[in-house]
Parts: sequence; C-alpha cells; structure tokens
Amino acid sequence: MTGPAPASIFAVELLAGLIRRGVADVVVCPGSRSQALALAAAAAESAGAIRLHVRVDERSAAFFALGIARETGYPAPVIVTSGTAVANLVPAAYEAHEGRVPFIALTADRPASLRGTRSNQTTSQFDVFGRAARLSLDVDPPAAGGAPAPDQDPDTLAARALNAALGRPGGQPAGPVQLNLQFVEPLSGTAGFERMIAEGFAAAAEEGVAARDERTRSALEAAELSAPELSATEPAAGYVHGDDALTVVVAGAGAGDEAEAFARDAGLPLLAEVVSGSRYGREAIASYATLIDDAEVGGLVERAVVFGHPTLTRQIPALLKREDVEVIVVDPHAGDHYDPTASARVVRAATVGPGHDPRAHRRWLGAWVTADRALQQARSTVHEPDLEAARETGYKERNAYARAEVAVKKENVTRELLVESVWRATWPHDRLVIAASRLVRVLDGLAPARKLAVHANRGLAGIDGTVATAHGIAAASQTDPDPARAAGTTRVIIGDLALLHDAGSLLLPEVPELRPRLQLIVGNDGGGTIFDGLEVAGTTAAADFERVMRTPRKADLRALAGAYGWEYQLVETRGDLERLLTTPVTGPTLVEVPLT
Repeated sequence: MTGPAPASIFAVELLAGLIRRGVADVVVCPGSRSQALALAAAAAESAGAIRLHVRVDERSAAFFALGIARETGYPAPVIVTSGTAVANLVPAAYEAHEGRVPFIALTADRPASLRGTRSNQTTSQFDVFGRAARLSLDVDPPAAGGAPAPDQDPDTLAARALNAALGRPGGQPAGPVQLNLQFVEPLSGTAGFERMIAEGFAAAAEEGVAARDERTRSALEAAELSAPELSATEPAAGYVHGDDALTVVVAGAGAGDEAEAFARDAGLPLLAEVVSGSRYGREAIASYATLIDDAEVGGLVERAVVFGHPTLTRQIPALLKREDVEVIVVDPHAGDHYDPTASARVVRAATVGPGHDPRAHRRWLGAWVTADRALQQARSTVHEPDLEAARETGYKERNAYARAEVAVKKENVTRELLVESVWRATWPHDRLVIAASRLVRVLDGLAPARKLAVHANRGLAGIDGTVATAHGIAAASQTDPDPARAAGTTRVIIGDLALLHDAGSLLLPEVPELRPRLQLIVGNDGGGTIFDGLEVAGTTAAADFERVMRTPRKADLRALAGAYGWEYQLVETRGDLERLLTTPVTGPTLVEVPLT
C-alpha cells in the first residue's frame, strides 16, 4: 500500500464526524472485520478526543453503552465485527427503542456480494433491529480513490446517525441506529499518517464540546417555546390546566423534573414511580398504589395527566382505564405513546393556565398527603429509637432501651429494610440503578420523596444487562464535568437472578479505563420470587411452579466476585447494613444480602 487503506480512511472520517458533533465515548469489541473502526477509536483516544471503553462481549458492551447514554443523554457508539456479534446487540437496542435512549451500532460486515453464499461469518445482519431502529443504513465498501456517493459520505453518515439516535421534539424520540458498514481487504492500514489523524481527531474534539453545548442550549430553548395553547386539531399542543376537576399527575420512567414541576405549579398529587426521576417535592405521594384503591381517595379521581412510561404497578393502568377518568398523556414525540386506554388525549406539553392558584386544590392534595404520611409511618422500616425520650427515663428503662437497640442491630435484613435503607443512604450526587426484580416494586411502595439520580431499564423492564448498564452509568458519572457530581457512587439494587443473568459484565476493564465506584447490592432470595405475587403461584402445582417459574439457584457469590476481581461483602443484619451504607465506596464491590 502506498497510502492508508480505504477502510481506515472511512473509519477515521466517520468517527471524526461523530466526535465533531459531540460524541465523547466509544465502545469497542474486538474483531477482524471491524479492525479499521477499532484502530480509529484507539487513535482518537490517544489524541484525547474520546473516552474509549473496550469490552469482550457484545451484549455486555451494548448495555454498557446504554448506561453511558442514560447518564449523559448522548450515544456511545458500539463497534462490533460481523456475524453473531451483531445479533448480541439486539436486547440493548430494543431497550433503547422502548426506553427512548440514544444508541448507535457500527456493525462491520462482509461485502454484499458474499451474502447468500454461506461465506464464513456472513449473514443477514443489515436492519437487524427492524422496526425498532430510528435509522438503518447499509453502506457500500469504501473504494480507493474518488469521492463516495453523497449518501455514503462518512461525515454525512455521522450526521444522519447522530440526529436519528438523539431524536427531536415533535418527531421520533431517541432510540437505536444501525450503520452496517461493508469492508473489503485491506481491512486497515494508516502507516505514515498517524500524526495527521491525531491532529484531525483533536480538532474534531474541540468542535464537539461546542456542539454539545449548542445542542443543550437548543433543547432548553425548544422546551421554553412549547406552545401552551390548546388546539383541537393539533394533538401535539399544550394542555392548559385550570379547572376544578379532581386531577392527579402520574409519572413513570423518564418523566423527570417536568412532571414534578407541573404537579407543583398546579397543586396536584404527584403519583410518581420510584424510577421516574420525579419522586420529590411536597406533592409526591409514595403510597400511591394503595391510595388509588381507596374509594375515599383514589376513587374520586376524575382526571389523570400522565408523564413518562409507568410500568411498576397494576393500579396505574387500572386507574387510567376507568370510564369516569379523563386521561391526558404528555408526550413531546411522535409515534407510539403510553396509553392503556387506546383513547387518551395526547398533548406535547402540560402547562398551568394563567392566574391558576395551586391553593385551589389544597383540600384535594391534602387528602392524599395526609393518607400517604400515615401509610409511610406504618410501613417504614428505618425508624430510629427515641433517644431523647430514653434520656428522660430512669436507669432501668435506659438499660432496657440499650438492650432493645442491640437486638434491633442484630435483626435479619428484609426486602423492605434493604431497599428503604439504600434509598435513604443515597445522596444527590450519587447514582442509584434499580434492576427489574421484586425489589423495585417493594421500593416503589416505600421510598419517601427525595430528589435522586435514579436509572432503570424500564423500556422493556427486562433483567438483561443490568450490571453492564450500571457500569456504563458509573463510568460516565465519574467523568462528569461537575466535580461534585463526579465524586458520587453508583449503587445498584439488584436481585440474585438479575445478577447471574449478567454475570459476564462483572469483567473489569484494564487500565487506562477508570476503576468504577460501583456497589452491587444483591438481595439474595435464591430465585425468582417475583412470581410469588402472580396468579400462577396459586393455580399451579408447587413442584412445577418451583421448577419453571421460581427457578431456584445456589451460586457462590463470594467466589463469583473473587473470580472477577471485585471486593465481596456479606450483610446479614441491620447493623451490618448500616455500617455498609456509611462506609465510602472506593472501587467495585459486590454486596450479598441474604433476605428473610
């Protein structure tokens, strides 16, 4: 070769185009056909243009990238080789689709001329995400000399991929994109051009910082310009609240600050799932699921304004399906909307009408708040003994109190105690990741209102890739531009089956990648006890239920942690749990909590 390989020229220009538009993280899985992309990513890392993350398993890599995107709002392109490598991206891509998370797959492929010939590692990998993809492009092999066709230009491809992955208000929401890139030999080669490539990546990174700032500024301006007027002909209009209907605000996954702000401005009860990012403020109702079933509280609801994607209870969809409840779904995007009724009114934004006084709903909100406080008081597992009262008593009473306190410290750990303790111990600069398991539903019924950074894969609510997602969140959070936020810990509430399902993601990267401050808190009940609460548990023979539903497992989690180089801690009592949650996390730690 007298110059760089066409595959390498294309790979460098494609990555530079993505970096120039704000991409800061790239995930690479090793492979032959994708070597030009992988080596370009390594050159970009050397130039300080990206944070490079290398993973050996494509499924884990995809969920790791999903975690980065959940934390940063930007996709971390995943580079994989051809064959089954591409198929392993599908679970994360489907979660990205339903969870509206930006995701870009750069899948290397053999040339189209080999398709249908059963050539080694050649399969139908283009458009592997199907209808879930925001964009799928099959890109011809780059050729030596001459300019590519306009739709095959790498910079144009980068722009199209990023715009489609990020989505836009009024259009498609964020989601998965596939660029299927055909490469022919020579598969890589840049000898003599390394310095020019490094300078190009460095320049692209400088532009990328400005591009991210500009996109953030544009998004904020777009939110401020959301039309508050009601239009009968335009479903993507604003909803003006200001009448006397007994209304609640429902917040599911992804609802965030917008739902809390609307409930606060309107003075309405906020029925916010624990994964919504909205469970804070005085309007938040933690015991909403119970109160929906209360005829004197939830039974009076006349309207529900829904933000995000509720998935944790049966009570929310049951409420929305009631004939006496008007349902308004707030969704700034086109396409599928959360609507259990299939007849809800969908609007782009929810705003409070001019002159509306939130005190108009004081009695209605007060009924929810008062009932919620009583339920929280009864359910809470972390009440502290009354030390002041003890000091007022005589010696015998104080001695009895001390013995009782010791006994409390030796209590076994229940699901309720575990999840509520972790929730209360998490600080605003921390990240809390909650797996799809029985534990998230227990927490949803207990967690008091607190403004925390909460992440969960609730798009499809599967247990896939939880460890990898949390690892991506930890990696991204520790590089947050805000030093205070970067100093936090990522804690994960996860069941034993969800952990074992993603055990391969415990494999830690080598330097120079950051060592994650990641604490996996594993509630171990020896199987899928989430099914205990379903009808099948009472209608099936016990042996069959145990065999194919609960699927009990006895894995040695201490040995598993040691095999992957994680610190291991066993928490058996309330005292152990309190010590754990007040000890700084300095590296990857697996905490096993046998549940009673």
